[in-house]
Amino acid sequence: MSVNQQDVRTDECGAVPAAAIREQLDRLVESPPFNHSRRFPTFLRFVVEHALSGNSISLKERTIGIEVFGRDADYDTASDPIVRVTAAEIRKRIAQYYAVPEHQQELRLSLPAGCYIPEFHFPQNGHPSATHQASLSEAAQSSRSSLRRAILFISALALLTAGVAAGWFLHAPRPTSFDFFWAPVLQSNDPVLFCVADQNQYTAIELRDANDPAKQTVLKDNLTAVVFDDLQPVVKIAGILESHGKKYDLRGESATTLGELRNGTTIVVGAFDNVWALRLTRPLRYHFDNDPAMTQFRIVDSGSKPHVPWTVDRLEQMRTNSFKDYALIARFVDPTTGKLTIVAAGLARGGTIAAGEFLTDAANLVQLEQQARSAGGRPNMEFVVSTQIINGEPGMPKLEASYFW
Repeated sequence: MSVNQQDVRTDECGAVPAAAIREQLDRLVESPPFNHSRRFPTFLRFVVEHALSGNSISLKERTIGIEVFGRDADYDTASDPIVRVTAAEIRKRIAQYYAVPEHQQELRLSLPAGCYIPEFHFPQNGHPSATHQASLSEAAQSSRSSLRRAILFISALALLTAGVAAGWFLHAPRPTSFDFFWAPVLQSNDPVLFCVADQNQYTAIELRDANDPAKQTVLKDNLTAVVFDDLQPVVKIAGILESHGKKYDLRGESATTLGELRNGTTIVVGAFDNVWALRLTRPLRYHFDNDPAMTQFRIVDSGSKPHVPWTVDRLEQMRTNSFKDYALIARFVDPTTGKLTIVAAGLARGGTIAAGEFLTDAANLVQLEQQARSAGGRPNMEFVVSTQIINGEPGMPKLEASYFW
């Protein structure tokens, strides 16, 4: 397949205009299989634009890992298969898109197995020059032939369905990387409690007049406020729980008691504004720390000395709004409560968002599953992720370190 900036040439139908390819790409990434993810559209746009610009030769696993996922130039592709896993998931989602009847005559964009160079072609009856008028006699013959094929197809389908049903009962589905992390929560009968950071400093609220919404009145009240960015991981994780019929409750850290933590699984969100996050992670190998002036926020590794901590400089953060943020994520049975505890907490707000994204993306959890197996399948784990903040917006999370016990 030869590529230039104007069109893409395929064996099936000649030149495909680059503009048509970009239009189809937009349809794909805005469709339901893609539009709830940041990772998949970014990956797909990257490989398509490289193909259109004539750089298909650079679409290698390592290059994509560095450019799309922020991996280091010397990262080990064998132990970190994020590119391969993401590409496999994208192929599934592309197939889901084209399985919808109204999409079947659109320009086909595909990512062949074992390759990261996209291909483009019109469907057999969808290319603008592919028009054909059948005669009445041909149509009659086709109708009789189609009837015979339909009878054979229905018979074969009945046999196939029986075989699939038998195979389903004989071979249970293999657990996924997603199940690897979340199964202890989803399979437990214990209730789930979200313990989120809160602020109790507000004593007034502005309310609007129902008859004149432009009119506002300030009333005295005692409000408990939640940081908006902390809600993003809560919403993502709550979606997982709801999809599995798992009930949960939500409480601010100031209203959460030790007795409530002992009732079931706790998911703690937020770090320096959540006392439970600091208390529960303090005995762990990776835990939070700061300087007396509260200008340096850190995640430290007590099991490795000397250790350069993962740090956010608060002054730099306020000055540039572009910096590298870090988050601590943990899943462990707390010895004080005797219950499963999950922590997702960033040094700054972007780190907390990245923690939620990491925990709800199967492609990220693949790395943890592989490392957990190498560590002997130990049930407790914690790890540090990083994300690049640009103009206040977090990028994709990157695994920095992990520990299992």
